[in-house]
Amino acid sequence: MLEGVDGPSYAQCSSKGCRASASWTLRWNNPKLHTPDYRKTWLACDDHRPTLGQFLEMRGFLREVTPFGAAPDAPIS
Repeated sequence: MLEGVDGPSYAQCSSKGCRASASWTLRWNNPKLHTPDYRKTWLACDDHRPTLGQFLEMRGFLREVTPFGAAPDAPIS
C-alpha cells in the first residue's frame, strides 16, 4: 500500500482488473473449508455478476445474491 493512499473511495467489483462500482453482493462458502453458516463476500458490477456467479455456482459455493447495500436477508435475484 502506498503511503497516504487508502484505496478506492467506493466499493469495487471483485472481478480481476475491474474498477467498476459494485451493484451486487455474492455471498458464498466452500463447504470443505467453512462451516455452513459462514459466508465470504464478493462484490460485482452489472457486467460481471453473471460470470462471478457462474464461477461460484459451478463449484457449489454460491449461497445468495443480493443487490449491493441490501439487507442480508433480501431475496435472491
